[in-house]
Amino acid sequence: MSRLSRWSLRRRLVIGVALLMAAAFLLTGVTTLVSVRASALDRLDTQVLSGLDRSLRPNAPAADAPGADDPGAPQDPGAAGDQPPARVGSLHVLLRADGTAAASAYTDDTGTEVALTPEQVGILASAQLEPRTPTTVDLGGTIGSLRVAADTRDGTTVISGSSLQDVTATTTATAAILAAVMGGVLILVTLGLVLVITRALRPLRRVAATAQRVSDRPLASGAVELPDRVDPADTDPRTEVGQVGSALNAMLHHIEGALTARQDSEEKLRRFVADASHELRTPLTSIRGYAQLSQGEGAPMTPTQERSLTRISAEAARMSALVDDLLLLARLDAGQPLRRDPVELTHVLIEAVDDAHAADPHRCWLLEVEESLEVLGDEDRLRQVLVNLLGNARAHTPEGTTVTASLDLEGDAAVVRITDDGPGIDPELGARLFERFSRGDASRTRRAGGADGADGADGADGADGTAGTDGTDSGGDIGGAGLGLSISEAIILAHDGRIGVASEPGRTTFTVRLPLLSDEAR
Repeated sequence: MSRLSRWSLRRRLVIGVALLMAAAFLLTGVTTLVSVRASALDRLDTQVLSGLDRSLRPNAPAADAPGADDPGAPQDPGAAGDQPPARVGSLHVLLRADGTAAASAYTDDTGTEVALTPEQVGILASAQLEPRTPTTVDLGGTIGSLRVAADTRDGTTVISGSSLQDVTATTTATAAILAAVMGGVLILVTLGLVLVITRALRPLRRVAATAQRVSDRPLASGAVELPDRVDPADTDPRTEVGQVGSALNAMLHHIEGALTARQDSEEKLRRFVADASHELRTPLTSIRGYAQLSQGEGAPMTPTQERSLTRISAEAARMSALVDDLLLLARLDAGQPLRRDPVELTHVLIEAVDDAHAADPHRCWLLEVEESLEVLGDEDRLRQVLVNLLGNARAHTPEGTTVTASLDLEGDAAVVRITDDGPGIDPELGARLFERFSRGDASRTRRAGGADGADGADGADGADGTAGTDGTDSGGDIGGAGLGLSISEAIILAHDGRIGVASEPGRTTFTVRLPLLSDEAR
């Protein structure tokens, strides 16, 4: 992005218009100066040619003066006593055929006629002047540049000229006047532009302020009211700003309606899930109770009956865990507050790793804890998060995998990391890992345990909604429902913390960051 594109619209308009005006003023000034100088040169050339004519047609000389017998012969400058005094800055020179000066006179600023130096005469002689064609010649010294014209009579070259000082002075004065006037006008116009454009863009700034206030509202957290609207004075459809303001109001109206509909739908779904989960707990408990009662009687049963009762008991236990998870998620979504007690996070992590090692000795479980850290929260729910993450590592890594649980202090947060050296997470799954019912197997098939597929659902880990549903495909030998990581994320967010994952082949790390217990909360 260029630096110009980061400028505000007002700055770009003011600077852009000011530059265009400056360019127009510059073009006008240059054209004016060129025209003034050309006009002054034309007048000077006319004077030079008039002076040349006077030199070629002098007044009648005295009888004994040189050339008296030839009225058309050139005269020496100042030879006729009755001629008016020469103009200041005028030049008259007579050159012989050999390039030497028969006579020369230049009238300086004081009105005194001075003769040219041999060097200045040489410059005129070598200038190759065309007949009666004014040409600029620089004689240097105190004379400087002159406009000269020449003509030849009887082998003698008559040169007449005038200084360019008046032309230069006129051009310089005109340039100074133009610069002062145009510069002042440009400054005044720029200030006027700032005022006019600022006033013209004021409605646009009000529209932008309304959009900014709307963007600052927490729309993702359930807020559905959008009271901010563009003022009716800024919605005139005859203006561009009014069209933007009117479109923004219409868009805000549609967004508010969509958010209201979404919120209503979410609330209905949340109530349904909570009510359904609550109602399902009783029949599921009854099913498990009757299945256990039938198995406990010791009455003779056929293999099919025994297998069916075992499966009924296992599936009822798994469904009970799923119902508990759904009920917990519904309560968390509804904003039900968790307990806020001091929790010894180090102790909870140690117990969770011990439980994981006891449940699965075929993996290497490591614990890295350097100090005791306390957080404020619900100990049971935090324990559930750690058990879910450890169970997730157990379910998705081969035997012999090393799983490391560490607890560190980083700033004002306690950071728990669960790292394994397993095969890693599929990148396609990583983007939706914390979504509900997200599973490693897209077909949602479940792994069967044992010969008959009934051994895995013992419900030991999942009865309380902890390790039984690990987020993708965990929980004993039968795959979970894909709620474990969703529950973990909801619990951590309810504790004002964060949870994330980084995975590559050979290393997967789940990171939980929780704020430390403050001194005021102790």
